[in-house]
Amino acid sequence: MTALRLATRRSPLALVQAASVRDRLLARGVDAELVHIDTDGDRRVDVALETLGGQGVFAVEVQRALLDGRADIAVHSAKDLPSATPEGLTLTCVPERRDAADVLVGRSLAGLGPGATVATGSPRRRALLLERRPDFNVVGLRGNMATRLATAGSRGVDAVIAAAAALERLGHQDMVAERLDPAWFVPQVGQGAIALEVRVDERSTAALLDAINDRAALRALTAERAFLRELGAGCSIPAGAYATCDDETISISGVMLADDGARSVRATMVGDDPEHLGRELARRLRDDEGGSTLTGWRV
Repeated sequence: MTALRLATRRSPLALVQAASVRDRLLARGVDAELVHIDTDGDRRVDVALETLGGQGVFAVEVQRALLDGRADIAVHSAKDLPSATPEGLTLTCVPERRDAADVLVGRSLAGLGPGATVATGSPRRRALLLERRPDFNVVGLRGNMATRLATAGSRGVDAVIAAAAALERLGHQDMVAERLDPAWFVPQVGQGAIALEVRVDERSTAALLDAINDRAALRALTAERAFLRELGAGCSIPAGAYATCDDETISISGVMLADDGARSVRATMVGDDPEHLGRELARRLRDDEGGSTLTGWRV
């Protein structure tokens, strides 16, 4: 059998994630190899993600490799995916999800004094941090994980925020100063999950991925992505959602915040239809709880 081609970004974290998928397939007798893709988000590390186009700048070129036949499977950090899947592709598999939480590297919240400087490139992380600690000086941050981690404790930066799963996959758990509880520091949609896309006409490839699919993780991610899609692909408001699945029951919590963290709306809903549940949570926050009145909201 010809080896399946797994399209992935070239970043160290992306390569570790893709290699984990390859190894899972190899353990089940399916040969696979990595196809390295350069993305605009990786090339232009001096430009803020919002300027480049926000969510999707790390995904579209990997998806293009799948659509034009250079690869059989696209491997993504689920949090990097646009809320809408391109025509011709389907998100068919999510292996077991890692910790979805954010973490502080450098110092814990209690260890950060008044006016401390914290770095993050995420509007969601910035707003959540300022909601809890409006005294902080929050500055931007780009680059690969090694570059971002090295910023903590240098150049006047006291701490940086990163994804727990990223540090775990790279073997840097010892750098975590504090895990930020997802109950209040609600994660980005898809954080901690790897998402695998295939072409819709490649049913045999999708069937091979069934062996490494975590159904509960896929259903949880489906609910989170429905939440984001309902808010609108052009939505710039800081927002997050985190779902868990127990048997057939899904619980999803969401937050929308003003861009300066001064106001927020939150809710949790439970149901069994991930698409419907995610959309209803977004509508509740946006329309019923006043999310559309938050500073910085626009679509």
